[in-house]
Amino acid sequence: MRTVVLSLVLLACASESSEPSSESSEDTAGAEHTVEHHHHHGQGHHHDFSDVERFSAIFDAPDRHEWQKPDELVALMELRPGAVVADLGAGTGYFLSHLSEAVGTHGRVIALDVEPAMVEHMQQRIAREGLDNVEARTIGTDAPGLADASVDAILIVDTWHHIAEREAYAAKLRAALKPGGTVWVVDFTLDAPQGPPAEMRIAPEQTVTELQAGGLVAELVDEPLPYQYVVRARREEAAR
Repeated sequence: MRTVVLSLVLLACASESSEPSSESSEDTAGAEHTVEHHHHHGQGHHHDFSDVERFSAIFDAPDRHEWQKPDELVALMELRPGAVVADLGAGTGYFLSHLSEAVGTHGRVIALDVEPAMVEHMQQRIAREGLDNVEARTIGTDAPGLADASVDAILIVDTWHHIAEREAYAAKLRAALKPGGTVWVVDFTLDAPQGPPAEMRIAPEQTVTELQAGGLVAELVDEPLPYQYVVRARREEAAR
């Protein structure tokens, strides 16, 4: 999402419409939000994430580690060595090194974002940090751009509320998962002291309902995060 798709929107409103960029700076830091709001019928929120330098200072702020707890969050996903995982709304690539380590040298991490400038930034980061099992791609705002049954897990941090037509989008996420694969939606609670404006936030129960409408089996799970909730959604194994 040209602002949200794959950017782990943790400090800004990462979506210009239905774009995944999970690290939205207005989302986590409560920066001034000047974009148009659509909160009905699964409509997303638009935001311009092309100013990479600005959002990098927010998404990769030194204190984010304290409340985002990336190691604990990735551990919660129980990724196996050799797994293929997509980071949808990956933004500046905050989670990439953590996911890369979790899946190992035989695994693969696909970083997705709708903002080309963010993807270019991630490609530079990947090269600089030597993340040989990671690739970054630019995607459209209405689909994750993943082949059917191609990934074991999809991580969506602070980006779900930026996506438009979320129920339809959930069905596309389900199609991209291998049988038994999981989607992990991490977003700010309704009463968190930081994050997007109140009218942009989505209750965890609504997130569960939207993922279930896309054919996934979803539930709220226990997590160690102080300001965010985690919803896990699974594509059930095909009946034998």
